[in-house]
Amino acid sequence: MVKLFLSILLLSFSFMVHAVEVPAVMDQKTCKFTYPKGALLNEEEGVVTIVAVVNASGGVDSTKVISGSGSKSLDKATLEAINSCKFKPGTVDGKPATTNVTIVYAWKLSTK
Repeated sequence: MVKLFLSILLLSFSFMVHAVEVPAVMDQKTCKFTYPKGALLNEEEGVVTIVAVVNASGGVDSTKVISGSGSKSLDKATLEAINSCKFKPGTVDGKPATTNVTIVYAWKLSTK
């Protein structure tokens, strides 16, 4: 009976140790996505996946391309744009904290 009680107590404690993390949220109105001129001339399109480290103040500490578009200029423009963004900070256990955010951006030429 004592072993069962201790097992339940330890199991309960292990669930309490895990922090609840909510990632930061990008304010898209603050981002400056500008199609690179060379990519426009070459009619380049693509999807870029970025991981951004967002600090507790909502600023971007670092960015990294996880999956490129196949165009170096589009990948670079995505990094620059994400670095210009402001974010609603993420939280850990309800308090503002540094969190990682995955962002997928698609560069597409408009068709008329």
